[in-house]
Amino acid sequence: MSLSSLLDWRLHALVVMTALLSELIGIQRLPLGPGTLLLLPLFYAFILGVLLNPNVTRTAGKLVPARVSHAAGPLILLSIMPFIARFGSTIGPAIEDLIDAGPALILQELGNLGTMLIAMPLAVLVFKMGREAIGATYSIAREPNIAVISDKYGLKGPEGVGVMGTYVVGTMFGTLWFALMAGYLTSLELFDPRALAMACGVGSGSMVAACSAAIAGTLPELKDELMAFAGASNLMTYATGLYLSLFIALPLAEKLYGLLSGKRRVQAVGAQVTGAPSVDDAPQEERPERDLPKTALAMAAACAVGWVANTVNGTDLLTALPGMLILYAMTMIGLVITRFAPFYLPGVAWVSLVSIVMTLPWFPGSAWLTEQLAAVNFLAIVTPVLAYAGLALTPRELGMFRQAGWKLVIIAMLVFTGTFLASALIADLLL
Repeated sequence: MSLSSLLDWRLHALVVMTALLSELIGIQRLPLGPGTLLLLPLFYAFILGVLLNPNVTRTAGKLVPARVSHAAGPLILLSIMPFIARFGSTIGPAIEDLIDAGPALILQELGNLGTMLIAMPLAVLVFKMGREAIGATYSIAREPNIAVISDKYGLKGPEGVGVMGTYVVGTMFGTLWFALMAGYLTSLELFDPRALAMACGVGSGSMVAACSAAIAGTLPELKDELMAFAGASNLMTYATGLYLSLFIALPLAEKLYGLLSGKRRVQAVGAQVTGAPSVDDAPQEERPERDLPKTALAMAAACAVGWVANTVNGTDLLTALPGMLILYAMTMIGLVITRFAPFYLPGVAWVSLVSIVMTLPWFPGSAWLTEQLAAVNFLAIVTPVLAYAGLALTPRELGMFRQAGWKLVIIAMLVFTGTFLASALIADLLL
């Protein structure tokens, strides 16, 4: 995508206005049964972003050019990276606590297997789904999980339809679901909040951001500690998640599907999506490390949007400026390492590692760095991310969502719920 599109002032002005309005509404708490449903500014930002998306409403199409929506896509990844850096900056100071919780951090990754234990029986026995159930339930459908299905079965087959269905539902609603679920469970006080924070780490970047922000919003006095656990868990997921999916989750899904389906004839949901946009290719993102000069300018724009959004519930522009500049530097250092490292790790993983190292107690100047970063509010810099996400929904994603059918929507939401609850339960038992 061209630099001029990424720097389009209309896109960033829309996101700034959306984020500021959402931050002004603030956190709303709605009593629901024994717990409380937490509505965060990121929730309003996503809804407003969708309403302003020219691919969603005709009225928005008259006001917002389609190219603005198209440019919002790459900005999701760029704008989440300063948050990942801020995330990592809580891990360094809390490194001793995280080492003590080591077994819980490692073994809670097995919670990913909770996806199929809840969703697979419903998909096969109740909804009579075919092999779509394998792709839809074996994982939370992050990009590496899609790659595994693509390599083993291809995305044209039923397994590909299943994993893409979960992916699209996650893109549209997964972030909000994680935030609502995490906030509500925290208010119930059934789990150690550190366990819930670890469970947040199983999701994508935006899911982790929304999930951990919801828990921190419920327990602001534990904010830094909870963010540290969520960040460490997410880093662990990047390191082990692909291998867990490939060597344990997928074979187990095949076995469980065989046991549940037996020899009876099952209905293929794939027939319901023949008119959907093509799923021949996995979602492709323009990797920011491939063109560092262009990324540096676009990242500056994304950081500036977060900097302005921080003024409502964070600090004034001047006070927050050093912290935002530090986050920008951490992010770009991480991307440079991503570009030239002799082995591959996702950019968000390198950004997280850079921020962890720079805030370790024995790193020169770490105390000053941590002090400056405290002026940047976690929740505030996540809000623009969801505004970009709402604006970025494409006709292809909307079409797949309409065509995939309500069965895949329900299954996908159960996948997210099962993964989160299983991870939280394992971590809670080991803490």
